[in-house]
Amino acid sequence: MNIPLVFWLVPIASVCALGMAWFFFKQMMKEDEGTPRMKEIAEYVRRGAMAYLKQQYRVVLIVFIVLAIIFAFMAYVLHWQNPWVPFAFLTGGFFSGLAGFFGMKTATYASARTANAARQSMDGGLKIAFRSGAVMGLTVVGLGLLDIAIWFLVLNYFYQGDSMALITITTTMLTFGMGASTQALFARVGGGIYTKAADVGADIVGKVEADIPEDDPRNPATIADNVGDNVGDVAGMGADLYESYCGSILSTAALGAVAFAMVPDMQLRAVIAPMLIASVGVFLSILGIYLVRTKEGATMKNLLHSLSLGTNVSAVLIAVATFIILYLLEIDNWLGLSLSVISGLLAGVIIGQATEYYTSHSYKPTQKISEAGLTGSATVIIKGIGTGMISTCIPVLTIGVAIILSYLCANGFDLSMSSSSLSHGLYGIGIAAVGMLSTLGITLATDAYGPIADNAGGNAEMSELGEEVRHRTDALDALGNTTAATGKGFAIGSAALTALALLASYIEEVKIAMERSHIELTNLKGEIISAANATIPDFMNFFQVNLMNPRVLVGAFIGAMAAFLFCGLTMEAVGRAAQKMVEEVRRQFKEIAGILEGTGTPDYKRCVEISTRAAQHEMIFPSLLAIAIPIVVGLLLGVAGVLGLLVGGLSCGFTLAVFMANAGGAWDNAKKMVEEGNFGGKGSFAHKATIVGDTVGDPFKDTSGPSLNILIKLMSMVSIVMAGLTVAFI
Repeated sequence: MNIPLVFWLVPIASVCALGMAWFFFKQMMKEDEGTPRMKEIAEYVRRGAMAYLKQQYRVVLIVFIVLAIIFAFMAYVLHWQNPWVPFAFLTGGFFSGLAGFFGMKTATYASARTANAARQSMDGGLKIAFRSGAVMGLTVVGLGLLDIAIWFLVLNYFYQGDSMALITITTTMLTFGMGASTQALFARVGGGIYTKAADVGADIVGKVEADIPEDDPRNPATIADNVGDNVGDVAGMGADLYESYCGSILSTAALGAVAFAMVPDMQLRAVIAPMLIASVGVFLSILGIYLVRTKEGATMKNLLHSLSLGTNVSAVLIAVATFIILYLLEIDNWLGLSLSVISGLLAGVIIGQATEYYTSHSYKPTQKISEAGLTGSATVIIKGIGTGMISTCIPVLTIGVAIILSYLCANGFDLSMSSSSLSHGLYGIGIAAVGMLSTLGITLATDAYGPIADNAGGNAEMSELGEEVRHRTDALDALGNTTAATGKGFAIGSAALTALALLASYIEEVKIAMERSHIELTNLKGEIISAANATIPDFMNFFQVNLMNPRVLVGAFIGAMAAFLFCGLTMEAVGRAAQKMVEEVRRQFKEIAGILEGTGTPDYKRCVEISTRAAQHEMIFPSLLAIAIPIVVGLLLGVAGVLGLLVGGLSCGFTLAVFMANAGGAWDNAKKMVEEGNFGGKGSFAHKATIVGDTVGDPFKDTSGPSLNILIKLMSMVSIVMAGLTVAFI
């Protein structure tokens, strides 16, 4: 098929994003890194982060090679898959890892420069930290669009003349989404275990037992803690959002190929529409990045307003641009589809605002948790858990309304549930997810900014820059905790919409696998037809996908259980690793003379090694389990069981992820509020109680919670890639 000229906006946008990322990186590198002591600490962190990432990539490489060999066997020997699948899988993982690597490299160079800029002004520190975070955001969208554009052009060249070309191309491209999801899960879980083991160890022994400040150079776990911020909250997050971004675009493109299959010209336009919306979002993200600035003496609300200005302007402009793009593409019901995108954008904004309300210490929920510290750590834990649970209401209801609105707007409010109505409605849900992530360049910048500001605070403390500088970096760090929670809310919300779209993509992949295996089915009229001609109702009827089928119900229970099992495994992994860190820090305080007096030098390297080994060992089983569950369910319970699994995992995983991310963020900022002088201030009884809450919340918000949105999408991706295996056992 002939590629329309407008498609070339996709690779152009990707090059512009990568070019601006490089520009911001070079700007940051021109800034002064500060005193010799600041440079020394930054170098410690840089070396530790790079050493960990190299070790992680070695482990992940082995997993990818094994999986690629399995996919190649299925494709070339058993003919259960498209022959491009192994290659698409590998490139998805490669680009996902590359996005995390570039983001982390930038962050490790930016933290000392942010601390040094904060010696002069709040605005200087904010600008360096935020634009360094923008390197991550623009790298993710740039690499994502580049990978999508290359694969679309390559597959289009080889499948020209095929009557099902676009359906085959888009479902094949979903495979590189699985590669990205697999890499992201290893990065999130491994990085999360690393950073929280160090953080918990540093807090328990340093702040609670030894009564020394956070990031005090006398604490042996301090360097490992700062390294962890980079490998978990930057490299892991970059890989995470890369797969979210690509997954939403690819699943929507696949749904567009199905929904408009009967109109070839419009089918192609429907496929490239989500790519074009994301491409325009790149340019609007760059505009939003330049709008972020603040004044000296800014309050938390002023700082939040500064960041909100950039993200909100980008969101409003992409909403307007969507109407123009879909109108010019002349897609049927362009107005309804545009409204679907608006529903996704509004859902993202509402989830972000709700997250800010429940996690920022500018509002009552977090303030109440701080106040609970006056009566001890138990009440802090109880209040935090309750706040996290209550905080799930608004995101869940918002996503529910967004799903219904995007579905109805896209199918012209057709309530007949016909095959055409279902296909167009599901396309609307997919494009709503694209809308939510279309300005990821700036929303991810606000997220990546957080760990940079946190590291800047650590550098300021260890370099003894003074109370005024630490006050500025603390304010930037507290802002980062809120923006990080907001970013996680966006990621989790988009995961819910994307996973729902992937459910429909799974059905299409099963139909393709049935065609490949020459399996026929009966339609609702009892006639024998080919799988390619089956409507969605025909398909559901053939596989008995309904709530009265025990396979569907069992699959749903397993999906819900998988979310809890995964969280339990990762939480226990953090606990075991943190226990080793606590023992090591206690040992050093006891055996190395003069540490607490400031005359002895802690063994920072030993703590880095403990976190590295623990993360490498502990991340493998939970990550492989996420891949294995859909395969086993497919073999034992068939297609109906897999659909139940994905629904159960989506509904339970989404709610649990919101709870954990918000509870963890609230606990963290409750501690920050006390440290600002409230309820007794640093060293008080309330401070020690909120430190315990923050310690419990660390694996909630930085390990288990954010990994769940990858889990629900990875299970969908694995199900799609393994559809041929499932069908072979029908």
